[in-house]
Amino acid sequence: MTTRDLDKKKLDETPFDEKTFPASAVSEHLESNSTEEFDANADEALQLVGKERTSEFSDEFNRKVRRKLDLLIPPLCAAVYFTQFLDKTSLNYASIMGLPITGQNYNLVSMAFYLGFLLFEFPTVYLSQKTRAAKYLGVNIVLWGAILMLHAVGTSFGAFFALRFLLGMCESCVAPNLILIISMFYKKDEQASRISWFYVMNGLTQVFGGFIAYGVSFSNDPHIAPFKIIYVLLGGLAIIVGLSVLMWLPDSPVHAHFLTQEERIAALERVRNDQGGVANKKIKKKQIIEAFTDIRTWLIVLTTMMTSVPNGGLSNFSNLIIKNFGYTSRQTLILSTPGGAVASLMTLFCGWYSDRKNERMIPIVIALVPTIVGAAMLIGLNDSGKKGALLFATYLIGTFGSSLSTVYAYNASNTSGHTKKSTVNAMTLLTFSIGNIVGTEIFLPKDAPAYIPGKIAIMVLLTVQLGISLLLRWINLRLNKKKVAQIEELKRSMRWTDADIQKEREKHAFMDLTDQENIYFVYTA
Repeated sequence: MTTRDLDKKKLDETPFDEKTFPASAVSEHLESNSTEEFDANADEALQLVGKERTSEFSDEFNRKVRRKLDLLIPPLCAAVYFTQFLDKTSLNYASIMGLPITGQNYNLVSMAFYLGFLLFEFPTVYLSQKTRAAKYLGVNIVLWGAILMLHAVGTSFGAFFALRFLLGMCESCVAPNLILIISMFYKKDEQASRISWFYVMNGLTQVFGGFIAYGVSFSNDPHIAPFKIIYVLLGGLAIIVGLSVLMWLPDSPVHAHFLTQEERIAALERVRNDQGGVANKKIKKKQIIEAFTDIRTWLIVLTTMMTSVPNGGLSNFSNLIIKNFGYTSRQTLILSTPGGAVASLMTLFCGWYSDRKNERMIPIVIALVPTIVGAAMLIGLNDSGKKGALLFATYLIGTFGSSLSTVYAYNASNTSGHTKKSTVNAMTLLTFSIGNIVGTEIFLPKDAPAYIPGKIAIMVLLTVQLGISLLLRWINLRLNKKKVAQIEELKRSMRWTDADIQKEREKHAFMDLTDQENIYFVYTA
């Protein structure tokens, strides 16, 4: 019996939860007699491989292919993220290096980046899907490098607000594109660690940027203020990275010209069993609807909100918090760097643990607990005068940042269907933007220098997030049990063997089905 007959039988007998795992999308693909229609619906991987696996590769050959991928893709992704985070937080360094924007205007300029990010997030993910992901990313990096250099020219509130807004628009494509690229080339049990390899740049930029800003702070040139030098240097670096991406970062395994034809096929076959697909340029309304009606999407949105509000505050005010312990501006720049090292180590650990244990939510819990403790210390020791303990608490607070890296890995591993994946990534980053906008307002000038309400908000939000993480993990495990039961019922009713099931699994891999449509898709808890 064919898969088409099977799907009709399933629709008639439906012993399973059809609302959760609809067969209709499979039927639409299989019933189409038009090759053009199928090609529009299916994954672009079918340009190189068939619906069924026809090539087998040794473990040694697959490891060789993965090594080639690792030598190019993660380093370029890391360079992009390094540049983005450095550029995004440049305002934090400029704030103590003569920036002419202060008080509430500083808060508004901080917020402007996230407003641009917010308004352009959905357009940018769909533009990226319709074009070539890596090329689209490279063009945006070059543009934001030029915009960042223009910050050295602006002196008024209006100019800085406009430039930060444009910077946010250009940088809104970064995380969604990097998540998609990692999910195209890597298996589920490799994705979290590779995402952590580029996300770790958030912490390393804090170290690197602090030392660069410290060196620039010694400039006594009367013609150019230190903060302007920072913007020129970082803008130039972004342009170099953007040009590198345009030249070398592949858009998908199909277009990975640094691989041989055989290696590109092996790269696609490596990810076939994960059922996540590679790329499809057709924007599908049904997948957008599914993304918005999936309860797990909204729990990820809530997770992102809970962790982005603290990020919005700390990424712009952490240096001011340390300075208010009684340190000079130059001391602050140096003393802020260990926090980046702590954050980097936590990110790498969570990425490793996530892949090693096939977990996504538990690493988030591990990352949040030290931050909750650090926030409590900052509140409890506020007037103690214990500068060392307070400084240690600020280092602990930085661990929460790795939770967003795990959210990225969660999206890569738990969402299928290219349009759905783009939509969920856009919703995640849209929420990231909103959370960061709110975050800039939890550290208000009237609460300086202690900013106690902001610290309390961080502690409360992240404590609530612990429960959300465990709930989302339970839902994914429950859905997996339902899929296992569905497959077992399928084997029994059709009298299929494990080999038959594997053949069907391979057929579904590159049909651009969503995780709900595809019975063979397995969620990572």
